[in-house]
Amino acid sequence: MSEGEAYKKLSEQEIEREVSKLKGWKVANGKLNQNFEFNNFVHAFGFMTKVAMEAEKMNHHPEWFNVYNRVIIELVTHDVEGISDYDIKLARIVNQLYDNGN
Repeated sequence: MSEGEAYKKLSEQEIEREVSKLKGWKVANGKLNQNFEFNNFVHAFGFMTKVAMEAEKMNHHPEWFNVYNRVIIELVTHDVEGISDYDIKLARIVNQLYDNGN
């Protein structure tokens, strides 16, 4: 996030509308959630590296878990205690990276 910008917490209606546009994402336990599968660990780790680079540019970092060929990503903005516009933006980027790499 650039200096001077602020996260915008989304309402339940905004979250429902935006999530319906995101392939594979759902809301679970108050967080955006998506499971990604790859051919092997190297592909999964490479994907995580690409996501990490984009997340760092945004200064908005996912909660994630990796086991062999699976990557589980959860997005929530702790600063606003909920799902924000930045979570939606990062989810779109994650989907694009996944689609371009698979």
